[in-house]
Amino acid sequence: MPALYLSHGAPPLADDPVWPAELAAWSAGLPRPTAILMVSAHWEEAPLALGATETIPLVYDFWGFPEHYYRVRYEAPGAPALAESVRKLLRAPGAPVQDVPDRGLDHGAYVPLVEMYPDADIPVLQVSLPTLDPGGLVEIGRKLAPLREEGVLIVGSGFFTHNLAALRHGGAVPGWSAEFDAWGREALAAGDVDALLDFEHKAPAGKLAHPRTEHFAPLFVTLGAADAAGELGSARGVIEGFWMGLAKRSVQFG
Repeated sequence: MPALYLSHGAPPLADDPVWPAELAAWSAGLPRPTAILMVSAHWEEAPLALGATETIPLVYDFWGFPEHYYRVRYEAPGAPALAESVRKLLRAPGAPVQDVPDRGLDHGAYVPLVEMYPDADIPVLQVSLPTLDPGGLVEIGRKLAPLREEGVLIVGSGFFTHNLAALRHGGAVPGWSAEFDAWGREALAAGDVDALLDFEHKAPAGKLAHPRTEHFAPLFVTLGAADAAGELGSARGVIEGFWMGLAKRSVQFG
């Protein structure tokens, strides 16, 4: 399976005139996964945690939206076999893996999945970000890479730029968002992992594009999964453009 990094949007993504169709077309062009492993910007927990392995209610981790966004359901099957594989790959002395069986999918996971796999018939497992250290996340991605050979779709779910000050621009694209997006496109095309790892210092407006790094962090898990297969040079931009001033760039490796 390929490895993906996608910009997951917010609950109103479902009402966008373009973006849902872009996500649907992307998934239609992929082999059907045996399971999906989601690493979302919206779950930071250490040590690394595995979410529910049976179908439980979603986590509506947002506030102030119209009521109908809190009625969305995504009752995908749990993935206990995948959870066991992840434990075997990641658990080591000094690196425990914990289970959080009452932790459902958050909006970083289910919002894009509703558009990509609307039948909710593929098992999904969400794992936490145990750190925001880029190097540590790349190593996690490398360790998870063998799952791709078993048909597992590894998805890092974040947002290519994520500074909510952009929302004050009424949909116009701030200069810092456009500059960071252009830099990121070139770094990905060149397979320049060193630059991406040090994006806060090497990218134009790096700290403006990501005041906190959690929405860029899932990219490093994806990069690790791609690096283990020698695919860093295969990055393909699948979705580009901006939503409410934020870059929705999403890429596929392999």
